[in-house]
Amino acid sequence: MTAGTFRLPGVLAIQVAQVDRMSGGRVELGLGAGWFEEEHKAYGIPFPKERFGRLEEQLAIVTGLWETEVGKTFSHEGEYYRLVDSPALPKPAQSRIPVLIGGHGASRTPRLAARYADEFNIPFASVEDSERQFGRSGPPPRRPGARRTTWCTRTRWWSASARTTPRWPAGPRHRPGRGRAQGERARGLARGGRRQTRPVRGDRLLRVYLQVLDLDDLDHLELISAQVQSQLA
Repeated sequence: MTAGTFRLPGVLAIQVAQVDRMSGGRVELGLGAGWFEEEHKAYGIPFPKERFGRLEEQLAIVTGLWETEVGKTFSHEGEYYRLVDSPALPKPAQSRIPVLIGGHGASRTPRLAARYADEFNIPFASVEDSERQFGRSGPPPRRPGARRTTWCTRTRWWSASARTTPRWPAGPRHRPGRGRAQGERARGLARGGRRQTRPVRGDRLLRVYLQVLDLDDLDHLELISAQVQSQLA
């Protein structure tokens, strides 16, 4: 997963294709517009005001370079990027690298997901909001070369230990109160198991992410393995 502000699209397409070959065709690319301005400042990366238009062009360029037939060239003339007669090499190992797009935008995000994404990620949203966003994107696309015939969509829950008190780092983003709240959500997932995912249509929700907030506390992994995974099999 990367922000469109971090790399030029041509370089990004080359890097991802190379890693896909090195990994034997196991790469998935998540691409977003970029949102964390402080991170950009910390590493000297420009943070332009108009980022969504850049993201749209990046998606067109990256996928276009991969899909161009060997021996032919790829060109793009846009507002933010211009490519002229690119050889569009190297090619990835996969016939199509799965592309992940996520976000809560009500219009442009679903439109981009419908056009480019193999997986649509709705982070930290309720079941109702996830269904509403999925509905805006239209029916799952069927693309030649895609390894899935059903458009995969995602949602995520926070995960924290249900048995121990997490050791949270100091700082406003890691408050003990927040840890207890997330621990309650993990316990709820363990108690509810499949019931928490069933309200979302089965042909839409194919993955659930559990974000680990305390990397030193492994009890929650045992909890999920013993009490949650078995209910979702």
